[in-house]
Amino acid sequence: MNKVITCIDGSIYSDDVCNAGIWVSKKLNKSILFLHALEKNHVSVVDDLSGTIGFGANATLLNEMASLDAHRSKIALKVGKEMLNHAVNIANENECENVEQTQRHSDIVEAIQDLEQDARFIVIGRSGKSHDHSFKAIGSHIEQVIRHVHTPVLITNRDFTDPKSFMFAYDGRETADKAVKRIIEGGLLHNLTCHLVTVKNGQKDILEKFNQTKSMLIDSGFDVKSSFIEGNIYNVLMDYKSENNVEMLVMGAFSHSKLAHAFLGSNTLKMIENTNLPLIILR
Repeated sequence: MNKVITCIDGSIYSDDVCNAGIWVSKKLNKSILFLHALEKNHVSVVDDLSGTIGFGANATLLNEMASLDAHRSKIALKVGKEMLNHAVNIANENECENVEQTQRHSDIVEAIQDLEQDARFIVIGRSGKSHDHSFKAIGSHIEQVIRHVHTPVLITNRDFTDPKSFMFAYDGRETADKAVKRIIEGGLLHNLTCHLVTVKNGQKDILEKFNQTKSMLIDSGFDVKSSFIEGNIYNVLMDYKSENNVEMLVMGAFSHSKLAHAFLGSNTLKMIENTNLPLIILR
């Protein structure tokens, strides 16, 4: 697990994804691998129209359309390579060592899964090229990546800069405890101020677990600012991060259960959709 897979797609987030990947790569001292996936997001002109035109109706016209498809694919390939070269140049300018690039003819989720066995971290933009101006349309890739990969994921924002603080919402669940362990052992978040926030819930021992987690983080060298608060989970967390100038959000990943799916819809997804901060999902 020696590579930071950084997904480049030509969206308005591409340079920010580069910068975020470079930050992760340098902090973890891992190589950075820029990935561009060539997805077939349109139906071939020939496949789309040949049935309408009729079999054998105009072979010359169909051949011309096939040639157009092939030409369009070649252009997409060249554009993707230019994007990758641009990303590599940014990494070299930032004195990154061990910079790699790869281009895959597949869905981005499939491409990530193919490379994941060598991945230490995944870095991806908040939205793809087709959703540059609206992150509400999350469904295409982000949720799939979070659900199907087992590697920590950094969802980056516009104008990414190296963060100096992060907020971790601790809820006492097993996934949260695993995330705390990853925060302590992972290395990426060391030397950042940790805002440990727990929203009071129905668990009888939640305050005790909150205090234990705070002590673990302090004993591991983190500068911890802790808050045990009440209210609607989503609202109080959003208010806290704004009032305390938090620069990054860190969350434990959800499982694949129906209950977790409901949680994703009500809280996690809302956090991802409505924050303009970089967000790390830990599995």
